[in-house]
Amino acid sequence: MSPAELDLTLRVARRAGVLGRLAARLIDSGDIGRLPAVAVDQLLGRITMAESRSRLAKWELDRIAWAMGDDADTPLVIMKGCTYVLLGLPNAPGRVFADVDLLTSEERLEGVEAVLNEAGWLSQPLRPYDQNYYRKWTHELPPLTHPDREVEIDLHHNVLPRTARLKPDGGKLLERSRPLPASRYRVLCDEDIVLHAMTHLMFDSDLADKLRDLVDIADLLDHFGSRREGFWDALVQRAQELNLERPAFYSLRYCQSFLGTQVPQHVLENVARWGPPSVVVKLMDALVVRAVFPQHPDRPSRWSGLSRVLLYMRSHWIRMPPWLLAYHLSVKFVRTRLRRGDGS
Repeated sequence: MSPAELDLTLRVARRAGVLGRLAARLIDSGDIGRLPAVAVDQLLGRITMAESRSRLAKWELDRIAWAMGDDADTPLVIMKGCTYVLLGLPNAPGRVFADVDLLTSEERLEGVEAVLNEAGWLSQPLRPYDQNYYRKWTHELPPLTHPDREVEIDLHHNVLPRTARLKPDGGKLLERSRPLPASRYRVLCDEDIVLHAMTHLMFDSDLADKLRDLVDIADLLDHFGSRREGFWDALVQRAQELNLERPAFYSLRYCQSFLGTQVPQHVLENVARWGPPSVVVKLMDALVVRAVFPQHPDRPSRWSGLSRVLLYMRSHWIRMPPWLLAYHLSVKFVRTRLRRGDGS
């Protein structure tokens, strides 16, 4: 690469959240030393940041376990970034994550919150509407943070909001979770780790600049698919059990078409029936490719901007019924107008 090409690559990789993953790959292959020193510094800096965030997350998990004590009746399942790090999964090296995600049963949720509140973890002051939004409509509590540290804790009882069109059973996730050796915590089963990543990307986000999340899914599919016999069939069956067929359809489609993930043909044939009508699939193909991949930092595309707006609208449409969405947007609109009126 020319210096200009290398500079652009690093900028785009940083925006996409894959700079640390790129650094880890270059270190593993032994090619990082072939780059100019200024590029090596940026890549190693990202690795250092990722390692620092991992240490902070591990310490936060240690403190949460201390606060929960010997309450063996309350399941605490680690999810997303912490799972990847603690299980040593291939997408963990160089991955920077900002918070600790935990899953517990809905009936135990407020009890866990009370214990953590007593030990010093608190949520930011929220308006009554926002408190109600979290507790009545979503799948998690308001984020908790300890004043001595700045690591956010998200307590979940499911992987999608209560109001979402898809209705996975959080209890089934807990039933199939397994203990993490020498730990207070549990982790999701292999299929659920992948399905949670798929659901988080395709049904709980607007897809803008989410290439890292798609790379996560591709790495997980490659890892489990190559090391565990029967994984692919188990993934298909589990997606049906959890009512997560549609995010699995889209994720497998885009991992294969964008990243070259090797998906068995019989799996593709099985999940093909989970997709929407062909006209919707074609529209999604056109939108997703323009949103998931980062825009050129100096020459942003108008089509990419429009795609992101449409996918942002989609992300709300599939998470709320129309009447609730209209009410929610009305509240947000009025609040924004009031802030402008106050000059704030």
